[in-house]
Amino acid sequence: MSPKKSDSASEKPAAGKGRPTPKRKVAEQANVTNRLAPASTREGKKIQREQLRQQRVQTRAAYMRGEESAMPPRDRGQVKRFVRNYVDSRRSIGEYFLPIVMLVLILTVIPIAYIQFFAIMLMYSCLLFSIIDGIILSRKLKKEVAARFPNEVTKGIGMYGWLRSTQIRRLRAPSPQVKRGEKF
Repeated sequence: MSPKKSDSASEKPAAGKGRPTPKRKVAEQANVTNRLAPASTREGKKIQREQLRQQRVQTRAAYMRGEESAMPPRDRGQVKRFVRNYVDSRRSIGEYFLPIVMLVLILTVIPIAYIQFFAIMLMYSCLLFSIIDGIILSRKLKKEVAARFPNEVTKGIGMYGWLRSTQIRRLRAPSPQVKRGEKF
């Protein structure tokens, strides 16, 4: 005896994508706009280099504007944006450390021991205050992030904020989105 097929009529066939698979030629034609120029000739290589350069310039501009899609994973997310804005809205001695070191280099060239001693003490005191400011900033950031974003992990947030605070404001990447003293 053979089994009856009355049960198979009530079963639904596996759902597919609802269209046939495109031929290779058609799929390649669709991807032509997303591909770089062929690099088989000297002109093709030149065009490809130019396209890559333009793409890098556009990506860099988007990164500096603070667009999430252009940021590396270490800078993405609401918490990191908050930390950047928090750091950018305040002044810190760490951002002046590099210019102070340059001043110290100039002052140590002067052959007067008193001025050289003063320059070295200025540099070390700036470094010490920068470290103390970084520890205080780190603690404040962790408290504020825990209060504003209760489900987010605070690991690494303090160091992220402190490192940003030690950069010269004009050279920070992504660029500051808030002005100094601005509440956000």
